[in-house]
Amino acid sequence: MAETVIKPGQDLYTALDKGFVKLVEFMGGDQRAVDSARVSFGSVSKGEAQDKKLIEYLLANGHLSPFEHSVFQFHIKCPIFVARQWMRHRIASYNEISARYTEVHDEFYYPPAFRGQDKLNRQGSVNSGALDQEKMLAVYDKAIKASYAAYRELIEAGAAREMARMVLPVSQYTQFYWSINARSLLNFINLRADAHAQQEIRQYAEAITEIFRSKMPWTWQAWAKQNEKKPH
Repeated sequence: MAETVIKPGQDLYTALDKGFVKLVEFMGGDQRAVDSARVSFGSVSKGEAQDKKLIEYLLANGHLSPFEHSVFQFHIKCPIFVARQWMRHRIASYNEISARYTEVHDEFYYPPAFRGQDKLNRQGSVNSGALDQEKMLAVYDKAIKASYAAYRELIEAGAAREMARMVLPVSQYTQFYWSINARSLLNFINLRADAHAQQEIRQYAEAITEIFRSKMPWTWQAWAKQNEKKPH
């Protein structure tokens, strides 16, 4: 996978050890949502104070289609196991780098520490001081290096890229472009920045939260206020 050139002036956040979130393009904004809602009545903006109140009303009452007219496009670099969770969010467009077309580079996620299995939440994990981190990280490192060595050996022996990649683990880094409207992006943030989400994808969701907040501050403020009122 070729190295990505980060252009100055773009929203860029690093994540994990080798990943990133980069905003490529943005269309619309708070005012676009307001205008899209007011057109239903043949109306126009009534000034900032009234427009902010309209956004609060739309979110509070589930009138969410106006937010679909604001669109974010991101460039994401993350481990495959994170990408597979990410792509559960289907109301979006994805284009991912293909290991059929290009050879995979030696880029794998190395966690700073292993977590233990959560006894109450079967899909979750918890920090644990009882784990032998040195042993676990050594086992992990050995497996990563062996899988990549096998991949290179298969490629050099003439195996097709689409088959040689089968020996690689889901910790391999991938990259994709992701285009999503503001309505769907709020749903992504709601689920993936939540304390119950896996820690690795939460790092990405938190970066995306900051980008959303900067591009659509009225919407973010109204949405955050609404969520504060919900029972936890």
